[in-house]
Formats: sequence, C-alpha cells, structure tokens
Amino acid sequence: MIDKDLIKLLIVEYQREVTNVRLIERDYEMEDGLNYVFVGLRRAGKSYLMFQQIQKLLTNGHSIDEILYFNFEDDRLAMLSTADLDLIKICYEEMYEHKPLFFLDEIQIVPNWEKFARRLADQNYRVYITGSNAKMLSSEIATTLGGRYIIRNVYPFSFKEFLTSEGIDTSDRNAIFRFRTKINKAFEVYFRFGGLPEAVKVENKREWLSNLYQKVFFGDLISRYQIRNDFSLRVLIRKLAESVKQPSSFNRLANVVSASGKKISTDTVIDYLGYLKESWLIFPVENFAAKLADKESKKKYYFIDNGVLNLFLLDPNTSLLENIVAVQLRRLHGEEVYYYHNGVEVDFYLPEMQLAVQACYNLNDTETTRKREINALLQFAKYTEVKRMLIITKDEENIISENGMEIEVIPIWKWL
Repeated sequence: MIDKDLIKLLIVEYQREVTNVRLIERDYEMEDGLNYVFVGLRRAGKSYLMFQQIQKLLTNGHSIDEILYFNFEDDRLAMLSTADLDLIKICYEEMYEHKPLFFLDEIQIVPNWEKFARRLADQNYRVYITGSNAKMLSSEIATTLGGRYIIRNVYPFSFKEFLTSEGIDTSDRNAIFRFRTKINKAFEVYFRFGGLPEAVKVENKREWLSNLYQKVFFGDLISRYQIRNDFSLRVLIRKLAESVKQPSSFNRLANVVSASGKKISTDTVIDYLGYLKESWLIFPVENFAAKLADKESKKKYYFIDNGVLNLFLLDPNTSLLENIVAVQLRRLHGEEVYYYHNGVEVDFYLPEMQLAVQACYNLNDTETTRKREINALLQFAKYTEVKRMLIITKDEENIISENGMEIEVIPIWKWL
C-alpha cells in the first residue's frame, strides 16, 4: 500500500498546481450537482477542461481545500492499487473537514476503478473523471457507471476557441472587420492542422500530429483490441480519409482493403470501424432518407480533426472543407446530423432545425459546379421541410434567390 504521507503531500501539491494552470477557456458548461466523465481523442484537452471546472468552482466561492485533484499518471503513483483509492479519500479526510470535490485524472490506470467511482456517486460526492481511450471507452462507461455520470464529449478547439488561443477576441462584434487579416491567416492554420489544443503552439505541427496518430494507432487500436492484421487497419484508415466525402458501404470497404494484399471480411471491417469510432478518430453520418439496413451499412465517415485527416491527403482542400463542416455540426448538434441521398444529394441535413447544408470549396469554379450545388438544394426543398439553406465555401459570400427561395453562400471561416 502506498505511503499516506506521500498521498497527503500530493494532495497539497496538486491543489497548488491546478490553481496556477493558464487556460484558454472553452465553451463547456457543467451543471451543479452532476458527475461527469470527459471522453474524446487523445490530447483533445480533457484534463484542461477539468482544470477549467476547478478554477470556475474557485471563482464561484469554493475553497481550494475542497478540491481533491489526483493525477494517476504521476510516476510517484506507479504501484497504486484498488485499495489505495480509498486511502486517498481517508488521507483527505484526515487533513480537511470539507466534503471533497473529486477530480480524478486518468483513473483508468488503477484496476477496478469503476467500483470506487460508483460508490462515490452513490454517496453523493461530486466527481469529475478523465481517462484514456485505450482503457476507457464511452460505451463501456455508460454500462459500467450505470447512469451515475454524464458523459461529456470533448472535441478539439472550435475555430472560435482557436482564435482565442491566438489572442483574437471574437466577442467584439467588429472583430471580423478589425482582425480580418489575422482571422484569415489563423484559419489557414486551423484548416490544415486542426484544433488539437497542444498543437496550437507547436512549430512542426505535422510531425506532432503524426506522432499523435501513431499513439492512437498503436495504443488505442492495436494494443487495446489486440489487432494482428495492422496492415489492413492502416489501409482502411487511409481509404476512409481518401473517401471522406462519399458514402462507404461495409462490403465496398472490405473489397478495397482486400485488394491491397490482405483479405479481410466484412465482419472484420465492421469491427474495425467500431474501434475507430470508439477511439474518437472518426465518426459516422447516416443517410436520413435511407431504410434502416442502409442507414447502418452505408455511411459517410469523417475525421474528428482536420489535422489528422490531412496526414493522409495529397489534394486536401475539398475534403478538409467538408470535414470541418461535419465536425462543427457534430460539435453543436451531436448525432442529429445526417446527409441526404435519395434522387438528390445534400451534404448535411439537420431535420430538427430544418437546415440543409452544402460544402463546396469553390462555388464558381465552373458553371457545372454552381448549378449542381444550387439545384440540389432547390430540388431538396421541394419535398422536404427546410427553413434555411446554406452553401459553405472557402471564400465566397452571397445570397442566391431562385424560385422564390433563398440560399445563403458564406465563407467557412465566417460561418465557424
């Protein structure tokens, strides 16, 4: 069992550290009285979101003595056991008379941590947890913790958050005019290298992203799922990146991967896609117009961060634009985002908002391109309830009025 004096030392040390962390405040709100588990891609900022919540509680009148933050990745805790989790609570109670607010960072390292987390919730403690996707999947958390915790998905920076990290205040209504050049310059970086918080200040972003991808590939995928056919998984990921704008069926993906040299079954492709989703590398979008079987078997797959997607692309612009739109819609509206394909093709449809969206890098590239994007929305609006229609482009801005309907054309950076 770990030494009690070390635990008490760490409690005080962590309390001092969390108050001094400098943060880019993110647009996440937590309700009082609820317990949370933060999940997301590696390095998406789960721990920093925990620090943000600590600092918010302190600002709202809580004492630092109430904060019981513990970082289980600390090398001084290498031999921590299940019994030591109770010892941490006991040590805190010997030091303070407060009922602690628990912040448990990377707790999945400790065996059987779930029982401790459930007991804290049952005893009405307020608890926040982060964990690595390699050992803590959102689907498993929902089952293991039995409804006692709210799962909060943590995405890479939105463009608004990215601008804040670059010192550009977007709360000013005139920011678009005052900082237009800076915003455009920042967007070029965000567009190609994504919004993972740690990548913002890294000079060689592509190298950093490549290293991150290797950690996800070997840690969150190969190791966790004991995948022996890593070649086929690599080919599948590359194929998903290359076809990010098109629906992909299970059978087609199995055939493409098999044609690369190692035969793979449709069942294995289905398993691999599930692993990629659970590891937060990709997310699927269903066809709103499809029957149930096709909804499940023929989806579009997008990458959770443009920087990771861009590692696989040679001619990236159109794919990056549609991917960044998909991520933003997913961030704002969760799984209520669809594409539409039934005689007419629309990139994104949000039925609750009655919003239809086309992503087009250059609307005026050719007359054919322009007609295709506009006519798809006009045809779609004839037999579907639509209140708003958008074409999101790289730089163009306009209002198109045809057949008594309006289509907004807006640059991606402004829409974001």
